Amino acid sequence: MQKVNELNLERGMPEVATAVRRLKDGLVTAKRQGVKAVVVIHGYGSSGVGGAIRGAVQKTLDEDQMRGLVRFWFSGSAWSWKKKEALAICKDLEKFERRIYGNEGVTVVILK
Repeated sequence: MQKVNELNLERGMPEVATAVRRLKDGLVTAKRQGVKAVVVIHGYGSSGVGGAIRGAVQKTLDEDQMRGLVRFWFSGSAWSWKKKEALAICKDLEKFERRIYGNEGVTVVILK
């Protein structure tokens, strides 16, 4: 069984509301499938200060309604100090390290 899913919210350049709905649906499906971690690709935005989808994803992950689903999450830029904790829960994340490390356009979600 695959322990890590990749969820590309950038595909098709959706509106923020559509991307957030895809995020929630994707996380629920992953949890149901027994997945331990989801690498969410949301992009960083062309302005260089972070895109709207990125902000909405991270805000959504902090919402109370996500507490039963999300153990913790972190941006790709936090990989170096979250790596040990994440790999203790999901060793398969190692295969994604090159895509995650330092990447502001990616958020890693560890599921409960």
